[in-house]
Amino acid sequence: MRGELLNTVVNKMGTGVKPGKWKRIQNRLWKDRYIYLLLAPGLLYFLVYRYIPMLGIAIAFKEYSPFLGFADSPWVGFDNFARIFESSEVIRVLGNTLIISLLQIIFAFPAPILLAIMLNEVSRSATKRIIQSVVYLPHFLSWVVVVGIVTIFFRNDGLVNDFLVLIMGMEQGVPFLTNPDFFRIFLVLEVIWKEAGWGTIIFLAALAGVSPSLYEAAVMDGASRLRQIWHITLPAIRSTIIILLIIRLGDVLEVGFEQVFLQLNAFNMEIGNTLDTFVYYKGIQQSDYSLSTAVGVFKGIVGLVLVITANKLAKRFGEQGVY
Repeated sequence: MRGELLNTVVNKMGTGVKPGKWKRIQNRLWKDRYIYLLLAPGLLYFLVYRYIPMLGIAIAFKEYSPFLGFADSPWVGFDNFARIFESSEVIRVLGNTLIISLLQIIFAFPAPILLAIMLNEVSRSATKRIIQSVVYLPHFLSWVVVVGIVTIFFRNDGLVNDFLVLIMGMEQGVPFLTNPDFFRIFLVLEVIWKEAGWGTIIFLAALAGVSPSLYEAAVMDGASRLRQIWHITLPAIRSTIIILLIIRLGDVLEVGFEQVFLQLNAFNMEIGNTLDTFVYYKGIQQSDYSLSTAVGVFKGIVGLVLVITANKLAKRFGEQGVY
C-alpha cells in the first residue's frame, strides 16, 4: 500500500521516473540498507564539514563585516579577487606556494614510488615486513612532533651542530633554522620522511597484481634486475602513478598549513609565507575575511582547472584518468 502511494505521488509530481523503475530503486535501497547505513557517517561528514561551509563562499563577493552580519554585508562583486592580483604581497605568497609545491612534486612525489620498487625487490618476507613497519611509523606522527624533532636536532645548540663543532672541527655551527636557504629543503625532506613510507601502500598493492611469470620470463630472456624494473614493474604501476599525480595537481596550492606555520619565523617569512599561512594572518589576525575567502576560492578554482586539464591529457595519451 505504501509503495503504491509513493508511486502515485511521484507520478503526479512529474519526475519522469516510471513506477516499475521507482519500485526497483526502493527494493535496492531496502536490500542494501546496511551498506548505506555504513556509508552514512562519511556522507554526513562531507555534508557538515565540506558542503554546508561552502555557503560562506559568498563572503568573497562581499565587504564582510562581523557587525553587519553575513546577510547585511554589502556586495562588492569581484573586487576582492581583483585585490589578489593587485597586491604585491599576494603575488609573492603565491610564488612561494608554487615553488614549494613544485619542489614537493619533483622530489617528494617520486619518493614512495622508488621506495615501493625497492621494497618489491626484497625477497625475504620477514625483512620486508619489518622495513615496511619502520617506514610507515612517521606517518602517524603529527607535524608538531615532526617539527619538534627537527628543531631539537638542528637548532644552534642541537645535536647536528654539536657534531659539526666537536667532531668535524668547525669553528661554529650552521644556523639551519634561521637561514632562509634551508627552509624549503627542510620542508621537502620532512614530507619525504613522514609520508614516503605510507605512500608505498598503494604502489605495493598495484605491484601485488603483477604475475611472477613475467619476471620469470624476463630472467629466461637474460634481463637484468634494472631491465625487469623498467619493463615490468614501472608499467604495472604507471596508471596508478598518473592518477595520483592528477590528484596531487589538484592540491598544487596546498603545501601544508601546520608544517609551514610551525617553522615560520622572522628570518624565513619572506620565502616561507604561503597562501595557507597568508589566509591565517590576513583572515584571522587582521580580520580581512573577504580577501582571505577570495584567496581560498581562487585556490579551489586553480586546483579544479589543473585536475580537469591533467585528466584530459592523461586520456589523450591513452591512460584511464581519474574520471
